[in-house]
Amino acid sequence: MKYEPSIGIETHVQLKTLSKLFCSCDNDSRTAKPNTNICPICLGLPGVLPVLNQQAVILAIKAGIALGGKIAKFTKFDRKNYFYPDLPKGYQISQYDQPIVTGGEVKVNTEGEDFTVRLVRSHLEEDAGKLIHPDNVDYSLLDLNRAGTPLLEIVSEPDLHSAKQAKAFIKELHTLVRTAEISDGDLYQGHMRFDINVSLKPISSKQLGTRTEIKNLNSFKSVEKAIAVEIERQTIVLDAGKKVIQETRGWDETKNQTFSMRGKEEAHDYRYFPEPDLPPLAIAKELIDQVITTMPALPSLLREQMVAHKIAEKIIAIIIKNPHLKTLYFEAIDIGGVQPEKIASLLVDCASNAKNISLQDLLTVTKKLEQSELSYTVAKQILNQVNQKQNAQQIIDQSNLQQISDSSQLETIVDKVLKENPKSVNDYRAGKKQALGFLVGQAMKLSQGQANPRLLNEIIIKKIS
Repeated sequence: MKYEPSIGIETHVQLKTLSKLFCSCDNDSRTAKPNTNICPICLGLPGVLPVLNQQAVILAIKAGIALGGKIAKFTKFDRKNYFYPDLPKGYQISQYDQPIVTGGEVKVNTEGEDFTVRLVRSHLEEDAGKLIHPDNVDYSLLDLNRAGTPLLEIVSEPDLHSAKQAKAFIKELHTLVRTAEISDGDLYQGHMRFDINVSLKPISSKQLGTRTEIKNLNSFKSVEKAIAVEIERQTIVLDAGKKVIQETRGWDETKNQTFSMRGKEEAHDYRYFPEPDLPPLAIAKELIDQVITTMPALPSLLREQMVAHKIAEKIIAIIIKNPHLKTLYFEAIDIGGVQPEKIASLLVDCASNAKNISLQDLLTVTKKLEQSELSYTVAKQILNQVNQKQNAQQIIDQSNLQQISDSSQLETIVDKVLKENPKSVNDYRAGKKQALGFLVGQAMKLSQGQANPRLLNEIIIKKIS
């Protein structure tokens, strides 16, 4: 029998605040030693009281606007009660029946396919700690540095129907939260983590099947692979005439399989009740209006602008998802006098060094490229060498990297290349036009990338035609 998968995703986004959600501890624990970035509030010690981080609320509002959701005029926090070693208080402060954002949607385009994923809600909650499982030992370690960091949990409807669609959705969501400056989105550090709900139903059925939840995935690749494997597993179960059990499953990257963790809890199992230590929160329209005025341009608008600049889709995707590349590109375009295609190509080719490239570096190299003072190869080389001690102009001056446009110098280079590659010369004369590209490449190599490629091309054709 053929089945249709239905997939919903719960995305936990770590918000870009300086401090944690309910205390003044640093929100960035990347360089902290285990269990040093904590306080009595993080640990839930007797007598302490949480104080809500205003910036986390503002970022949640910003996310609601970016996602097209409805911002609540009145919201509250709730205690989600469960026992787990990484939850020091024995409960998590979250939001249950009155989230800060309801609804919204994410529009996705992947490989020419357009689809929309509806959102149920987005709510604020604190993160738990982190269990560490050393190899070859029979115990686990607990690091509570992450406990209390502010999360926005974005819950989708089961509108996804394949692993490919799911991957495209979370990549678009990742781009959106980074572009809107809601989160750093560092997947390696767990700034975005995904819980995946997967169910299968017969193609002819309107009722969704029994779902399983795959917990705590933190990469696009693992989400795609885990969904594909779980769809295959549930298909085998159903084809054997058995029933899929509603449960929570984990993902084993090494074995490439999901595994059962525990029976799926329902909402009543968590014994939600209003958080007694935090008053309800009223959100004024004036605050929402103020946040709207600070919203950066979102991915959909940026794509439209770059498409109008005739930038290729693959290049657009790379630039938009990298905040520094995006800023450099649009600032350079706003100044004017440069070709968008060259700016975009250079930025993508130098993305690994983006953090060291200033707007002035980019403009210096691009203008010299457009004036034929530098070749593209050398321009790229310069931007990849820029650092805090040397800017682009200094590298050009010190390395004598100006493009060679002197005909006599170029003819000397060409004569040497033609003499050393007689077969390619004869191939070109025999009608094999691709031989020209090889000869130009050899001449560029001999000039260490400094030759003017247009003049070089003209000289070679003239000499061998």
